[in-house]
Amino acid sequence: MALEFLGKDPSSPDGDSATIYRDTDRDTYLVQGLKVTDQERLSQLGLPEHETVVEIPRYMTQFFPEVADGGRS
Repeated sequence: MALEFLGKDPSSPDGDSATIYRDTDRDTYLVQGLKVTDQERLSQLGLPEHETVVEIPRYMTQFFPEVADGGRS
């Protein structure tokens, strides 16, 4: 697996989260963020048991290549 670091939240108080990576082998993204535990919000998503959800600030999408390079990725 080849993980490519894309960006870290410059506003994070501890510098630990949120972070975005791209798995270049699988052509997917890995997103580190705040774990969503609010049952009301989770119930609206219909998540399978084997999945989870993390939350990142909207401005973190700037690190997705499709956004950063104007959609050329």
